[in-house]
Formats: sequence, C-alpha cells, structure tokens
Amino acid sequence: MAKRHHTHAIEVQLLREGIVESKHQVQAVVCDRRGRVLSAAGNPEFGSFIRSALKPFQALAVTSTGVIERYNLSDRDLAIMCSSHQGTIEQARQVFRILWQCAIEPDQLQCPTPAGKRSPLEHNCSGKHAGMLAVCQQRQWPLTTYLKRNHPVQSLILGKVAELLHMPPDEFIGARDDCGAPTYFMQLNQMASLFGQLASGDNLDMERIVRAMTHYPELVAGEGHFDTEVMRLSQGELVSKSGSEGIQCIGRIGQGMGLAIKVADGAKRAKYAVAIQLIRQLGWLEPEIADTLAERFCILSDFKRLTVEGELAML
Repeated sequence: MAKRHHTHAIEVQLLREGIVESKHQVQAVVCDRRGRVLSAAGNPEFGSFIRSALKPFQALAVTSTGVIERYNLSDRDLAIMCSSHQGTIEQARQVFRILWQCAIEPDQLQCPTPAGKRSPLEHNCSGKHAGMLAVCQQRQWPLTTYLKRNHPVQSLILGKVAELLHMPPDEFIGARDDCGAPTYFMQLNQMASLFGQLASGDNLDMERIVRAMTHYPELVAGEGHFDTEVMRLSQGELVSKSGSEGIQCIGRIGQGMGLAIKVADGAKRAKYAVAIQLIRQLGWLEPEIADTLAERFCILSDFKRLTVEGELAML
C-alpha cells in the first residue's frame, strides 16, 4: 500500500501507579470477507507468521474431507482441533477421544511433551495434530511424516488457505511452528480477510468450525483465557483465536468482518488490551461486556494497568 494509506500505530502503555514503565507498538487491520481493508492502525500489509491463529483453517482439512462422518467425531472434537489449550485433563481426554475414534495411538502425535507433563496429549497443539492424523488415517496417507511440508495433509491445508486468499500455494513462505507443524508468513490484511471469511457464514465447512469453537469455548483456550472469555461473553457473536508472538484474530459472526492484530515485540498482554479497545470501538460487543474483559485483561493488579493510545482509522 502507498504510504498515504498508512495510519498511526497503536501504543499500549504499562502504568505502575500511574507512571509509564513499558510501551508496546501494535498494528491492526479490519477487512471484510472479500479482503477489502475497512480500517487500520499502522500498516495493513505488515507481515508476520500467523502462528496458532491458523488453526481454524488447518481444521478445514477435517471438515471438508468427510473425516468427521467417517469417524463419528463431534463438535467438541472439532473445537479441540482449533485450540491452543492448557493441557487440562478434560482437554487432553478430548484429544485422546479423536485418536481413539480413528484407531491411532497417542505416540503417533509428533508435538512435544510439555515440560513437567507426561504426554504429548497435554501439548497445547495436540488437538491440531490429532486432526491432521485423522485426515491421514482416512486417506491412508503416511502417519509418521505428517508434519513435513510436502506431506499430502499439509498440501491439502495450504491449498485451502491459498484458495481463500486467491493465491498460488507456492507463493506462501512457510516455517515450522513451535509444535513442528508448518505455519505461514502473511500480511495482517490477509489474516483479517481469513477471519472475515470464517465469520461470514458463506461456507458450510467454516461455519461448522465456528459453531464448534463458539459452542465449546472452554476447549479452545481454557477457563480465564482470552479466546474462551471473548467467545463466552459475546454469546456466539465473535470467534476469537490467538497466536504466539503478539498475534490476535477475531471475526464478527454473520457480518463477514475480521480483525487482525500484531504486537511488534510479541507481548501477549498488549494484544489483549488492543483487542478489547478495538472491538469496543467497532461496536462488536456491548459496552458492559467490553468493560468486563478490560477488568480481567487490562487491570493487572491494584497498582499495574494497561492503557491503549490510538484507534482504527477508516481508509
């Protein structure tokens, strides 16, 4: 985009007893399902890896191939496939159920076993990995190499994302996420467009993913965590998915609008503060719900709080 389309980035300040202690710079953009930029703060074409915000689109490999019907999987199973969960007993058991239904052993999971845990089932990406393995089992593709970028399941996922963004698959820059699966480098407007399409209701496969995430938000993150609380408090009006290194994406269900946020230094606390500020500005939540979220994620203690300077500008 030309420089005249760039707007001021957002700044998040950490105040300790009213005195600025730290600052974070944040870029954000809102797009519709057709990829048109509606408003932005900073550069809409700012690039970053989408990280775990890709998970709802990786789950398209499951919803579009008959895997759910073949193995009698549920919306709870689909929700955990889209999750960055906390490794609770309930969440790990949900991942195990997917593998059980597909006759796959847990040791086929190639995500790491988290420090202090006993099984890869407890890794926050285990649901995503179980979904990939389920597709491999149904298609009779190799299970041992499912994380390689040239594996059929990864080609299937990339093809789905490329189709949504109207790009050739070979134009995407990929890298390994921390769990070993591929993730992709994208512009913020592309991330926002993906979530606009996810939330539009125009695609039955994505609509099922949204329904699973919003009906079972406790599986998508966990009690007290941002994605879970946003989806629970919005009562099905927003679909939310975080990614590491300061990525946050939110879709306005039924309106086909997506919001993508990137914190330059990767701070988790800053992306939540900005997300709350921007969904308030956009009118996507009732003010009292936004206030509740702000109390949980912006007031860090009796003497520490986050403040947001800046807002989205129309382009």
